Amino acid sequence: EQDSLADCMGAKIPARSLMVISSPVGGGKSLISQRLTFGLLENGAKVVVVTTELTTRGWIEQMHSIGYWVTERIKSGKLLVISKYGTVAQSAPDVGLEEVLESEAVKVADFIIIDSASSIIPETLENGEQHALVERLRGFCAQGHTILLTCDSDQTDPELLQKLRGTAEVVLDLDHAIIGGAMTRTIVVTRFLRAAGPVQSTIGWRVEPGMGFIVDITAVS
Repeated sequence: EQDSLADCMGAKIPARSLMVISSPVGGGKSLISQRLTFGLLENGAKVVVVTTELTTRGWIEQMHSIGYWVTERIKSGKLLVISKYGTVAQSAPDVGLEEVLESEAVKVADFIIIDSASSIIPETLENGEQHALVERLRGFCAQGHTILLTCDSDQTDPELLQKLRGTAEVVLDLDHAIIGGAMTRTIVVTRFLRAAGPVQSTIGWRVEPGMGFIVDITAVS
């Protein structure tokens, strides 16, 4: 209730779905995934976040900096944060998407966010390997999970990214521009299947320290 993002974006996230958020580096994928994490936790979902860009502590501190306090959710077991770098910056070698999906913690989660998936997917995959990866993700979703992949559009194999976008229930593309000396950010809702409510084609947004994600009502949709 009174969730302006939900009002703009289908009211609910479809169950057992695959979601893809793509943009170049710096487009705001992590911020969107953090906002979705907070919303999911507020609605009782069990969430696992896999970050390949921040340490565990860094991810939690980033959430707190924008007003999303998650410490109690971690203590209660509703939120688990897994980092490629652990608590401190010590990278775990040979961790790929398959290893993430085989994690016992991931298997019992309602919602899995992998930010950024581009870092744990091989840069070059043969066509058969791409098909197998997509099938693996679809099979995992069919077991009762929803997966959100954030992908760097300039670091992911274009053919694989197109396959992921083609099979996903929800596809969001992030755009930004400098207008009048200020940066405007936009979510372009490219696809949203099984929506429970109205879906706007574009959603303007910004993030304010301590206030979090704010839908820009002045943006044209």
